Amino acid sequence: MTNADIKAEILLPTDEIRDDIPFYTKTLGFRMDSIFPADDPTEASFSGHGIALRIRKGAKVDPGVLRILTDDVAGFADGQTSITAPNGTRVEIDRLTPVVQQPPTHHEFSVRRLRDEAPWIIGRAGMHYRDLVPTRLGGSIIASHIRIPDGGPVPDVVHYHTVGFQLIFCYKGWVDVLYEDQGDEMMRLEAGDCVIQPPEIRHRVCHASPNIEVIEIGVPAEHVTTIDHEMTLPNGQGDPDREWQGQKFVHHIKDKAVWTPFRIPGFTCRDTGISEGTKGVAGIQVACFQGGEPPRTRHDSDIHFTFVMQGRMTLVADGQDPRDLQPGDAFVIPPGMITQYCECSDDLELLEATLRGDGTTEIVV
Repeated sequence: MTNADIKAEILLPTDEIRDDIPFYTKTLGFRMDSIFPADDPTEASFSGHGIALRIRKGAKVDPGVLRILTDDVAGFADGQTSITAPNGTRVEIDRLTPVVQQPPTHHEFSVRRLRDEAPWIIGRAGMHYRDLVPTRLGGSIIASHIRIPDGGPVPDVVHYHTVGFQLIFCYKGWVDVLYEDQGDEMMRLEAGDCVIQPPEIRHRVCHASPNIEVIEIGVPAEHVTTIDHEMTLPNGQGDPDREWQGQKFVHHIKDKAVWTPFRIPGFTCRDTGISEGTKGVAGIQVACFQGGEPPRTRHDSDIHFTFVMQGRMTLVADGQDPRDLQPGDAFVIPPGMITQYCECSDDLELLEATLRGDGTTEIVV
């Protein structure tokens, strides 16, 4: 038996089939495929919009809810978005293609420490997730510490995310990933490497080392992940200048990085090129302590997130108790708050993400 020999349909009830025929065919645009019996119809079947319906007089089932998805909501059913059919079925009309809806940022000072034993949650493809910004700043951002304990093949499929920005930073181990239009070979991210996944770029995680850990940052916090059943990866080398909704694919390799002074004196940093690739949407830098006493500073970025990758420090913020931080800890500093990185160990290394990526920092005397 093949798929062509199988058909599925949804059964709906009615009191009078004659009332339903014009609604389903004219208002909703379904095609009527059969009707029975001809002299006094009590049953009819319809198809369209990717589904099949059978409406039967006296059927002992709930009238249910039918959702019709279209990108021309205003042009469908005279622009109505909620209608009740003559047979009692509620019809909702909504967008077919998800769109990014960025909520306003709820600014706050936040510290998340690994030793506080925040729970690990099993998520997509069996990966373990730890939330680094519990409040998600009102839904404006999600930052996750992700690990795959066993390593080996990852049971992933080709998919994409409807996002405004998304970073994958390899914290420990390595991971092999396939990306749309990025060649015929798997791309290996080693510890310290990162990529941005532009909005809706197709990709698939293939293999991971044992105890692989990554930091993933997504904007907004809640976004749709869609499986692409049609695309096969790899799909060859595309246009190097291609943009996905204004953003280029960026692959930053730690061993090829150029180090420059950081925004805070006493640190040096490697810029990942992500601010340029996203046209300023986001900036990602890795900062290493060089010595001295870093000054008090404040920034004007809407979102300012930092993850401690190595070493130790004390975060001093106006109006807050000092926080001793170590590897695995993360913090968010709201715009305008004066902070100081104190008691930095020689091996201190920080992953910093700012949105936008072209914000400024002021030294406070």
